Amino acid sequence: MTLCSPRAVPSTETFADLCRSVLPVVGRSRAATELLGLLETLSGTNTSALVTGESGSGKELVARLLHESGEHPGPYLAHNCAAIAEGTLESDLFGHAAGAFTGAVGTRRGLFEEADGGTAFLDEIGEISERLQAQLLRVLQEGEIRRVGESRPRRVRVRIIAATNRDLAAEVKRGRFREDLYYRLNVVEVRV
Repeated sequence: MTLCSPRAVPSTETFADLCRSVLPVVGRSRAATELLGLLETLSGTNTSALVTGESGSGKELVARLLHESGEHPGPYLAHNCAAIAEGTLESDLFGHAAGAFTGAVGTRRGLFEEADGGTAFLDEIGEISERLQAQLLRVLQEGEIRRVGESRPRRVRVRIIAATNRDLAAEVKRGRFREDLYYRLNVVEVRV
C-alpha cells in the first residue's frame, strides 16, 4: 500500500496536502507543517534518518512515509531492536550461515539483505549492544554486512531509518551509544 508518493501528487495538490489527506492525524499545527516540510525534503534522498519521539507518537508511520514517498523501489522492512535477545537480533539483522550456531540448520538472509534496494527501519535503536552498534556502523559506512558464521562481506544498498524514544545524545555522553554511529544515523533528525 502506498501511503504517499510525490510521483502520485496531482499538480494542484502539494506533497503536504496529500500527506494530510492520507494521514489526517498529522494535523495542521505549525509543528506538523514543519514535520511535513522536512519529510518532503527527505523524500527524494537516500539519507539515513533518526526519528525521535515518545512511545506511540508515530515514529514507524513517519519511517514508512519516508520510504513510500522516495525513490526506494525495494521493500520496507521494520524490526524492533528491543524485543529480541542480542544473539537472535544479530542473526535477524545480518543473517547467518548454516552451522553458525546451535539451531542454524540452513543459511538465512538477514533484514539488511532482505531490504536491499529499499529501507530498513530499526525501532528502539538505543537498545542494541556496543558490538551490534559497531556492525551497524559498518553497514552505514561501507554498505557491507557479514552473516553470522561467515568471513566474506556482502554488499547491501539499504536506507536505514532508526527510531528511539531515548535521548541518544545523552547516551553518547554517558558512553552507552557510539558517537560515530549516532552521527551516521542522525544525518537528519525527525522529531515526532
